[in-house]
Amino acid sequence: MTEFRYKDAFSATGPEPAARFTGLPKYNFVYGHNDPAQVPSEALAEAAARVIRENGSRLAMYHLGDGPQGYRPLRDFVARKLGATRGISCTADDVVLTSGSLQGMDLVNATFLDAGDTAILEEFTYGGAIGKLQRLGVEVIGAPLDSDGIRMDALEAILKDLAGRGVTPKFIYTIPTVQNPTGSVMPIDRRRQLLALSAEYGVPIVEDECYTDLAWEEGQPPALYALDPSRVVHIGSFSKSLAPALRVGYVVGGWDVLSRVLARKTDAGSPAIEQMVIAEYFGAAFDQHVASLKTALRRKLDVMVESLEREFGTSAELFVPKGGIFLWLKLPDHVDVRTFAQSALDQGVAFNPGPEWACDPDAAKSYMRLCFALPAEHMIREGVAELARICFEHTGVPERRGNVQQTS
Repeated sequence: MTEFRYKDAFSATGPEPAARFTGLPKYNFVYGHNDPAQVPSEALAEAAARVIRENGSRLAMYHLGDGPQGYRPLRDFVARKLGATRGISCTADDVVLTSGSLQGMDLVNATFLDAGDTAILEEFTYGGAIGKLQRLGVEVIGAPLDSDGIRMDALEAILKDLAGRGVTPKFIYTIPTVQNPTGSVMPIDRRRQLLALSAEYGVPIVEDECYTDLAWEEGQPPALYALDPSRVVHIGSFSKSLAPALRVGYVVGGWDVLSRVLARKTDAGSPAIEQMVIAEYFGAAFDQHVASLKTALRRKLDVMVESLEREFGTSAELFVPKGGIFLWLKLPDHVDVRTFAQSALDQGVAFNPGPEWACDPDAAKSYMRLCFALPAEHMIREGVAELARICFEHTGVPERRGNVQQTS
């Protein structure tokens, strides 16, 4: 008998095999982890006990008997929250609950895109969004950014060029409020310009607002969906405002979109207990919880900024975010962070190289993204110092005498 080999039966397409998980690094500045101390464990346990005692019998039914759009009380909460914080006028009927915003993105992508289509993204954006589109065979075009988000002059030039070639992008994907990775917030005038270009060129907008609840300042500009629901699909999540391991997100849109999203949601329903618990807890404690979480995150951001300024000095340009859990930074142009990312990981320091968050990877070779939410404050200080040491060993940046940053 010959040895059976699975590889002969595997699909010829698809991503590379995943590496086996070997544990978290000591200094973990990657992924969208949140602050463990801010997870309301006792309150969630109490909420879980209440809803399971009161509604546990509904677990006998797919979708808890509320249909494929998800648990009605949570959809009601999403509609109220979006009305109060994002200016969106919608009802539970306009909301589909998903297994995190990632599933929402997959469903929206499947609704709009075919291989060979074109989509416009921000030049620096969520790496998962880039990878998902590339795996679908979609041409990804990066629109240049400034401190206020997408530059409208550059976007208009891209749309005009594509129109001249007979190409209409399927959508513009944007993170207008607390952009990932830059942390910027798009002003209201620019949002209106974006919607005007969308109308002029007939291109819908996919609005990702996963980090909006964590904006430092109150009174953020209204969501794009609030300004024009006819041409925007809105995606959100509870991963950042509560806990990433609770895989619950949502898609908001008109029925012409949601009906097609639901036709592609073939999982028989997103996690039910999570939906019940979030509705129970956030229905009473959302404002208080988010305020406490933002205070803790802002304090950790301050520690990271202080640590980076101390260890890197003027060698690092910091893009201090207006909310969220990430800090985007740039080292001198000659530095390619990919050259020491693996060495840093081997020594217990994990960071996201900028090329993973860019439509043109080489254009972001000197950038990195650091998540400041997970590590304790003393671990942020230690980890940034270790990162600077490793960076210096490989690139000579930042310039140092011994272990002291040069200031002259």
